[in-house]
Amino acid sequence: MFAAQFSRRHFLAGSVALATLGNTKLFGKAEEVPIRAITRGPSFHWFAYYDKFQFDPTDRYALGMEVQFEHRSPTPEDTVEVGMIDLADGDRWIPLGRTTAWCWQQGCMLQWRPNSATEIVYNDREDDHYVCRIQDVVTGNKRTIPWPIYALGPDGRFAVTADFRRINDLRPGYGYVGIPDPFAHDPAPEKSGIWRVDLDSGRSDLIVSLAQVAGIPWLQGFGDSIHWFNHLLVNPTGTRFVFLHRWKLPNGKSWLTRMFSAGIDGSDWRVLIGSGYVSHFIWRDESHVLAYCKPDPDASWGFYLYEDVPNGRIEQVGAGVMGPGDGHCNYVPGNEWIVCDTYPDKDRLQHVYLYHVASNRRIELAAFLSPPQYTGEWRCDTHPRVSRTGRFVTVDSPHNGGRQIYLIDISEIIG
Repeated sequence: MFAAQFSRRHFLAGSVALATLGNTKLFGKAEEVPIRAITRGPSFHWFAYYDKFQFDPTDRYALGMEVQFEHRSPTPEDTVEVGMIDLADGDRWIPLGRTTAWCWQQGCMLQWRPNSATEIVYNDREDDHYVCRIQDVVTGNKRTIPWPIYALGPDGRFAVTADFRRINDLRPGYGYVGIPDPFAHDPAPEKSGIWRVDLDSGRSDLIVSLAQVAGIPWLQGFGDSIHWFNHLLVNPTGTRFVFLHRWKLPNGKSWLTRMFSAGIDGSDWRVLIGSGYVSHFIWRDESHVLAYCKPDPDASWGFYLYEDVPNGRIEQVGAGVMGPGDGHCNYVPGNEWIVCDTYPDKDRLQHVYLYHVASNRRIELAAFLSPPQYTGEWRCDTHPRVSRTGRFVTVDSPHNGGRQIYLIDISEIIG
C-alpha cells in the first residue's frame, strides 16, 4: 500500500530532493527510499513537534492538523482542525475536532495517549483558560481536563505542563494567543512554573516554580533577566522528566538555557546541562538524554549523550557526521539508529537523515526545499517523527506549494 517512490535526485519544484552528499565515506550512500505525501491541498497540514506519538500503535493512522492560511501569527479566533490520516485507505483525512489553542511550532500538543489504542489528546481554549481534550477516535466520546498538557507519562495517566501564556509572550510560535500572562511583570513568579496533571481526575499540582529555579545560581548570574520554562519531556519509564529553563537577556532579543531533570513529583532536581547553551533533545532510555548543546560555554556545539545521574558521564555522538548544526533528534525503536534533520542550508534544503550509532555512519534520506517565506515563527521545520514500529518517518515540508505531511519508509534500511 505504500507505493509511490520518488527516484529523481534534486527534483525541487514539485517533489522531494534526494540529495547525494559528496563524501560517501563519511556520510554513506543517499538512499532512494519510498516517500509520499499523505496530505494534500488546498488546505495546509502539519503535525509539528518531533517528540510525540503521531502514529497509533498499529501504524495505520497518523495524526495531523489542518489550517487554511500560512505566513502570519495566529489570532485568538483562528482555529485548526484536528484529524487523522488512514494510511490503509488512500491516505483519507478523517476530521476529529477543532481547537483555538495552537501555535506553528508545536501545534496543539496533539498526540496519541500512551497505553491506549484509540484515544488522542490535544489542547483547546475555554473562555479564560486552556484545557485538554481526551477523545476516543472510534466512539467519538470526549472529555475535558481543566489544564492544558505538554508532555505525557508513558502510562498515559499523567502529564506535565508549563504556562503557555508566558511562553507565548517570551517565545512566540511556542505558546498560545488569547489569554494574557497574569505574571508578565514578574521576572520569576512563585505561582507559575511546571504542573503535574492527573489525566483521570483532572487534579493539578505545581511541582516546580520559576522562582525556585531562578534561585539556583548560574555561573555568570541572571541580572535582570525574565525567566520561563519550555520543552518538557518525561522519560520512558515515567520516573523523571527534563525541562529547559530559559531566561531572556536585558537586550530583550536573545536568551540562554539550562536543562534540568527532576523526579516526576518535582523532587530530586539536578542541573543536567548548566552551560547556558542547550537546544533540542530526546530521551534514549530512562537514564540517558541526547541533546544538541555545549557541555560548557567554551566547548563546541554538538550532539552529546548525558547520563541522568549525579556526576553522570557525557559522551559526544556523531561528531563530524551528524549535522551540520542543530537538528531534531529522535531514536528509532531499539536505539540502534537516530533520525535527525537540519535547518535550511545555503540552498534552503532541509536534510533528513539516519545515523547508525555503532558504525558512526550517516544515510541521507531526503532534502526538502524550504521556500524563503517560511521563516521565523511560521517556518516549517521537518521535525522527523518515528512510527511505533520504527518502519516509517514522517516530516512536515512546504516544498510543493504549502506545508503538508510526507511519509518516508525506512524499513529496508533498518531491517
